[in-house]
Amino acid sequence: MHKSRVSALLIDSPEPEAAAAFWSAALGAPARPVPSEEQFTSLHEAIPGLEVAVQAVDDAPRFHLDIETDDVEAETARLLGLGATQVGRWLECRVLRAPGGHLLCVLPVHSDPDVFHAQARTWS
Repeated sequence: MHKSRVSALLIDSPEPEAAAAFWSAALGAPARPVPSEEQFTSLHEAIPGLEVAVQAVDDAPRFHLDIETDDVEAETARLLGLGATQVGRWLECRVLRAPGGHLLCVLPVHSDPDVFHAQARTWS
């Protein structure tokens, strides 16, 4: 058995500065660069309980979800079994494409452990 939960909504943009300025103003959330990960700008508290960030990409603008899990391999296998396809890897993260074309990332737990265990679903 493993657990997982949606932890983040990422706004992918080839123009991250303009996207961060717009979404910061639109959502009333301060835009803060993430010091250790320069491709991300956090939109602090834009959606309570969910991380929201603009991610710089060299691709078409889109939105994608991050799913955090206590077992990346098991969660990836579960989603592949539901029809997703793996399209890449980045560090410990697996990049998948869901049926319908949307991207999502599966990554190790990075939120507060108490929050993760309280909000995650258990899968067998």
